[in-house]
Amino acid sequence: MSRSYRTVAQAATADFVVQGSEFIGRVRPVDSVDAAEAFVDAVSEEYADATHNVPAYRVRVGDESGENGGGGEDAPGAGRFLREYSSDDGEPSGSAGKPALNVLTQQEIENCAVVVTRYYGGTNLGVGGLVRAYSRAVKEAVEAAGVVEERPHEQVSITVEYDDSGTVRGILESEGYEFEADYQEDVSFDVRVPLEEADAFRDRLRSATSGRADLE
Repeated sequence: MSRSYRTVAQAATADFVVQGSEFIGRVRPVDSVDAAEAFVDAVSEEYADATHNVPAYRVRVGDESGENGGGGEDAPGAGRFLREYSSDDGEPSGSAGKPALNVLTQQEIENCAVVVTRYYGGTNLGVGGLVRAYSRAVKEAVEAAGVVEERPHEQVSITVEYDDSGTVRGILESEGYEFEADYQEDVSFDVRVPLEEADAFRDRLRSATSGRADLE
């Protein structure tokens, strides 16, 4: 699971009207199936008055051993598994969810969830029209979000006594890692570390603190 991957840089929205029907595409980077499903649920709840809320997501899960979780289909490839999911949410079969998912697949975008909201405008668009509209909503939302190359990360929790906190903070800042610090009686750091660098990072902290750092 250490391979870099393409994902969206940020949450974004695209909005347009086709023959009276309003389509709103929303896209968001996610790091788990639970996060993807929470996003889908939140949009569906916020726009419960819409005619359709069509979801799709592709999320990296498990590893080559086949460990994975959540719902949908697993797509193996290049040292990782992808959990892929889509739903037509009441639109004609194959006209909405699959086209939305296909945009992510064709652009090789992972760890990404989308929901396309439709407010029906009174004119039937036909299956072909729906495919084009749902695809367009995702494409325009992805374009608005921007696509970036990302490396898998893991969270490392570090707890040290105050005297060692400056040493640890200096290492984090020199590496350019994202972190949050909590200064209490002891000092705790929550650090986002690239997966392939995590073991060496832990070794460096142990060495720098003579084994006094508590690592999780």
